[in-house]
Amino acid sequence: MSGYYSSSSSGYPSYGASAGGGGGGSYNSSSYGASAGGGGGGHSGGSSYGGGSYGGSSGGGYGGGGSSYAGGSSSYGGGGRGGGYGGGSYGGGGGGGGGFGGGGDRMSNLGAGLRRIDWERELPNLPKFEKNFYAENAAVSARSESAIEAYRRHHQIAVVGTNVPRPIEAFDEASFPSYVLKEVEAVGFKAPTAIQAQGWPMALSGRDVVGVAETGSGKTLAYVLPSIVHINAQPLLQPGDGPIVLILAPTRELALQIQQECSKFGHSSKIKNTCLYGGVPRGPQMRVLEQGIEICIATPGRLIDMLECGKTNLRRVTYLVMDEADRMLDMGFEPQIRKIVDQIRPDRQTLMWSATWPKEVQALARDYLKDYIQVNVGSMELSASHNITQIVELCSDYDKRTKLIRLLEKISDDKTAKTIIFTGTKRVADEITRYLRQDGFAALAIHGDKKQQERDWVMQEFKAGKAPILIATDVAARGLDVRDIKLVINFDFPNNVEDYIHRIGRTGRAGASGTACTFFTPADAKHARQLVGILAEAKQDVPPQLEEYARMSGGGGGHPRYGGGGGGGRGFSSGQRFSPYGGGGYGGGRR
Repeated sequence: MSGYYSSSSSGYPSYGASAGGGGGGSYNSSSYGASAGGGGGGHSGGSSYGGGSYGGSSGGGYGGGGSSYAGGSSSYGGGGRGGGYGGGSYGGGGGGGGGFGGGGDRMSNLGAGLRRIDWERELPNLPKFEKNFYAENAAVSARSESAIEAYRRHHQIAVVGTNVPRPIEAFDEASFPSYVLKEVEAVGFKAPTAIQAQGWPMALSGRDVVGVAETGSGKTLAYVLPSIVHINAQPLLQPGDGPIVLILAPTRELALQIQQECSKFGHSSKIKNTCLYGGVPRGPQMRVLEQGIEICIATPGRLIDMLECGKTNLRRVTYLVMDEADRMLDMGFEPQIRKIVDQIRPDRQTLMWSATWPKEVQALARDYLKDYIQVNVGSMELSASHNITQIVELCSDYDKRTKLIRLLEKISDDKTAKTIIFTGTKRVADEITRYLRQDGFAALAIHGDKKQQERDWVMQEFKAGKAPILIATDVAARGLDVRDIKLVINFDFPNNVEDYIHRIGRTGRAGASGTACTFFTPADAKHARQLVGILAEAKQDVPPQLEEYARMSGGGGGHPRYGGGGGGGRGFSSGQRFSPYGGGGYGGGRR
């Protein structure tokens, strides 16, 4: 059975035979194929992994030997760097499993089978529910208006709407029940973040809420903790009931991270949750839904799948969250979101969270939120965290690999430092991963063509520090919450400056400092003006060549937080480059 699908008990495939070897193993305890020069790779369900992708270069893939994909003490490809990472082969990496909860051509037809509900007729038959649990703490009431305004100004909090609750300054001021406060104290948080300080009173009061804040601001807990209070005030689930809380998210990675927070803080209340996303079999998800869960975290496509096949319903949903609403609209999920929300009772509480506030998100809020109150944290201009040192290197495409290796070598002494490298395409992500592993770096890739099983394993290895370099496409740019990311490298500049902000926001989180290095080529020239604005706002050094190009550029107008133009202009020659490092090592200060 070498190289073919079989029902072994392992649960994770191993990554391939070494260069010159045959396929070896089976899927579920199998090889994903051999490196170049070897025999055929494994088959899984008829799709061959052999000889290509991560195992396919003539140097023997990522190294010799047989390394386990997810088992025990996997080692990383050898060669090149004094045997630093052992002798494992990464083999031929997987395809399939793409889509964010059911992508491809099916997206346009998703939800066609959902019955439109006449809520005017149905609503009177549904049970009443509670959604206002907020009682202002005496210490909060005692603060003067000038003190409240000073707090908001200091934390860059702006509020919009009528009768907006005052912010709290300590956890015990939020009117959380003791069982919630105990969970917070157990984690060891010192004080609420700005979005939590203002967002908790808003959410607990039962109002519809819009929250606009950068990634890493603590917004997940801003809606998760009030959701636990909300659930515990509702009647218990009955057989056949769907969830009480529904959280929509754009990607599997973000959905899983939200689930971790729900599990951590809902544990003492015995609140059950599940996470629905595409790229994995539906059976296990269906079985959990049938058992009954209070919280459902889902990507839109997979949730609609479950609704259409009758495995769940949204009749009990009274607390709806749309997280990263701007990202969901960017990814084309608006029709699916509207179909889902139309299945939920209109007197629900709705909370929408977004990193930006473009007109498309505003339109969605107007359609589905009633008399909402809004909190904005940080400048409404598109800006980067001031905890991040931003470095821009002007170079040609040809120079990128050399610069990448030089940069990684400068930080290689810090074995605990994690690095994310963003690329523009899945192909480049795989190529860079192969290139780095051949040079002895413990690097793994994640993108939309990876099977979910592989993506989960890659993230486990990265979080544990076993593979401290992650190469990613923008599938991981948002929602990725990993501690101790010291460096973000934009190997390819993203399609817009909004994604630039979200990418570099993977570092410098929760008050920590970080560094972001961006390779900027002539092909990226249309972004020069907005990039200069972001660097200047954060008081970062601006390369003279980039400033000059921004002056020559005719585009980049408009309010960047609301979208805005990019423009043309003359390019710089491929030989031009700017090195921010001077003659010293990496991290030697800004010029």
